[in-house]
Amino acid sequence: MWDLSLPWWEMVLRALVLYAALLLLMRLSGRRTVGQFTPFDLLVVMLLSESVSNALSGGEESVPGGLISAAVLVALNATVATITSRSTAVRSRLEGDPILIGKDGKLLHKVLRQERVPEADVHQALREADCDLESMQCAFLEADGRISILTRKH
Repeated sequence: MWDLSLPWWEMVLRALVLYAALLLLMRLSGRRTVGQFTPFDLLVVMLLSESVSNALSGGEESVPGGLISAAVLVALNATVATITSRSTAVRSRLEGDPILIGKDGKLLHKVLRQERVPEADVHQALREADCDLESMQCAFLEADGRISILTRKH
């Protein structure tokens, strides 16, 4: 229970490699995957965590091994958060920038398809903003997957 079966540095290295790989995969999967989980997205995240658990632990089942992996992941997350809060370029690269998906009452269908955003989600955001399509000045797909609506000034 208390004896490591792997060297501590291998646990750290495994956590570093998997964190970087999963960060890249999440960026490649698109904004909506991160921003709003459908039941299918949640299933993918749960299966993803299960699929990498053995790679993360390397078969390590000790308490210290689990604590090392958890500590490295938390430290990596805190480090990334600190770096992205201080560097616009890094934040833009890791998190992305808002994307214009609608302007002057018209949706940009090509952009919606590229970003895999259902038109129904934009209409839902319009309703939440108490705005009809014709009154929309701009609609943005935010870096966190939310859709924000700017209305025309009357």
